[in-house]
Amino acid sequence: MARRIVLAVLALIAAVLGVVAVPLGLITAGQDMRYYRDEAVASATTLANAAEERLDDGKPSTALDPTIAQLAMNGDRVSVFDSAGRRVAGTTKAPPVTAAQLQSHGRTRPPWVYSHDDWILVVMPVRRDTPLGLAGTVVLARPSSAIDRQVTLLWVLIAAVATAGLLAATLVAIGLARWVSKPLSQLEHAAQDLGDGALSTRSPVGSGPSEVRRLAANFNQMAARLEALVHGHQATMADVSHQLRTPLAALRLRLDLIAQDADEQMAAELAGAQEEIARLSRLVNGLLAVARAENATAMPVRISLAAVIGNRVAAWRPAAEERGVTLTTDIEPADARMGDGQLEQILDNLIANALDALTTGGAISITSALEADRAIIRVADNGPGMSQQQQRLAFRRFATSESGGIGLGLAIVDRLVVSNGGAAALSDTPGGGLTVTIDLPAVPRERALRRGASIAGAASHADLAGQPRRPRRAARAAENHPPD
Repeated sequence: MARRIVLAVLALIAAVLGVVAVPLGLITAGQDMRYYRDEAVASATTLANAAEERLDDGKPSTALDPTIAQLAMNGDRVSVFDSAGRRVAGTTKAPPVTAAQLQSHGRTRPPWVYSHDDWILVVMPVRRDTPLGLAGTVVLARPSSAIDRQVTLLWVLIAAVATAGLLAATLVAIGLARWVSKPLSQLEHAAQDLGDGALSTRSPVGSGPSEVRRLAANFNQMAARLEALVHGHQATMADVSHQLRTPLAALRLRLDLIAQDADEQMAAELAGAQEEIARLSRLVNGLLAVARAENATAMPVRISLAAVIGNRVAAWRPAAEERGVTLTTDIEPADARMGDGQLEQILDNLIANALDALTTGGAISITSALEADRAIIRVADNGPGMSQQQQRLAFRRFATSESGGIGLGLAIVDRLVVSNGGAAALSDTPGGGLTVTIDLPAVPRERALRRGASIAGAASHADLAGQPRRPRRAARAAENHPPD
């Protein structure tokens, strides 16, 4: 923005100078040139008057020689010709033109002024008051170097003034641009930090135009309200978590104690009640997980998709093998910016959902690819899949196709992906099943490309080897991230 303001001001000043200075210089130079020529014509007229007596009567003229001497001191060259074209008087150095040319021009257009090399020549005929007419011709050659220097000095002066004007305009434009753009840049950075999760960010309001100061003040007011709302929501979720989990645990314990002394029929009823309490506990945990996802304000960091996918696949592989499900990967090195640990949470929910939907012999495929400036992750299974209506509603809370599910797993995934500038979508797997596509902003890998490739290769090698890693972590992940 600052650059555009400076360039716009400079372009305007340059246009004004071009419209004003150039025509002014041309007009002034033309006037100086005409004035110089008029002076040369006046000098030639004076010379012709002084030479008239000598050319007309053939007698010495007392005014001719002093006039020629004066003109010679000024650098002029003078020649006086009689009617026959003979040079009868003049300076030591004659004008650079032949007598025939002078007499020809002198007869046709008195006085005749023209340029010859670096000279301005004035031809002035000397008339006599007799029927013979022409008594002779005088020629004055005045060097044009003086007027050339004057015109050059004029253009140098105009150029200097224009340059000074442009420099002054540049300084003013830079100051104006900084005055306007600096608070806007600070406001932009504050908005970016606020979007990245720094809720305490505020923009300075003491500089810039009044409109920008008001904008910064309104932004700070909005940020303060947003911070209060988010913190209030988080506090409410924490209170709800504490207040609900404690009585649920106490209720479950009381039912367990009652079931110990109950008969068979009562024990069956108590078991059903315990299942409902367990379902209610999962529902509370899922709601809290969605709330945490919606209020995810973690600062984004650069993560390697290959490393994260390889780690989560290794953690979930034991659970998949217990159910007879094949878990494979096809990873292309790519980097993205997300909150720390959020991609792990997304993958845990998707893998848990896929495992719940599959039976023995099923397969889950996880692929990652870099497409333009986007990082694409696909989690595909060959299970029963979803109908088009179910796919449209899958990212809503409590939308589930399973009788025992709570419908929050995909809602958590969608909230986490959207909060990081991405998008989640569902589609049918070719041959049957469901494919979840995660689209995230990619980060140029630059020098980290080779490193990411080696990490991906190591992860793929671990996947092919099927080495179990930390099998208990998968069970914990399934508990913390309720499936759909």
